[in-house]
Amino acid sequence: MSSHREAPEISKDPVADNTDVYAFVSPDRPGFVTLIANFIPFQLPYGGPNFYEFGDDVLYEIHISNAGTARADISYQFRFSTRVINPDTFLYNTGPIGSITDTAHWNRPQFYSVTRVYHGRDHGDEGGRRTVLGRNLTVPPVNVGVRSTPNYAATFTNAAVHDLGHGRKVFAGQRAESFHVDLGSIFDLGTLRPFEAAHLIPSANAVGVNGGQGLNVHSIALQLPFTDVTRHGQLPHDVLDPAAAIGV
Repeated sequence: MSSHREAPEISKDPVADNTDVYAFVSPDRPGFVTLIANFIPFQLPYGGPNFYEFGDDVLYEIHISNAGTARADISYQFRFSTRVINPDTFLYNTGPIGSITDTAHWNRPQFYSVTRVYHGRDHGDEGGRRTVLGRNLTVPPVNVGVRSTPNYAATFTNAAVHDLGHGRKVFAGQRAESFHVDLGSIFDLGTLRPFEAAHLIPSANAVGVNGGQGLNVHSIALQLPFTDVTRHGQLPHDVLDPAAAIGV
């Protein structure tokens, strides 16, 4: 599913704007599913000094439907909080950030909690059994550059993958935009560059352009065992079994 800035109301609140949702069986871990929700569209990598971050006033959620009703049976909720280490500067960092816990040079670290909500029939749609899976989990800094965030992938990415117990893993932070779409063409009265000659307002055919290339989003990624999300909490063995299907 993809929706970057198409919905007019949410486009006015970009930190809450969900751009893409991905759900797939984890190729690296049989018996696990990976869920990814991206937010904050079209981030310029050099968007400082107020670099992009999750909203402290936003309840981020990933909903799972496993009963064939298209209604949330399980929800994973994410709440973020920002700490300002030095209120006397507007800078995101005042030197190289050496680790995910570096507060000497990193002025705006973010932390978050993960809560699992089971929307059982006895609880109604809004309530349910709540289980906090993780607190004070660290968000990696944004990728400012080679001086501010040296060796970014090696220093920050793996350190920001947190264990939630029972094989569950979570990551929340800035990533490169991975959705290939020619938005400049699509929203020019609904054309596609390779077929522009066939448009009602024709022009010469051209090569498509990846409008998201070089831009970033903020991702929330969960890796969960099948038994966490299936209808009866069991490992399915038949793809035709209705209990083997989930909606995300």
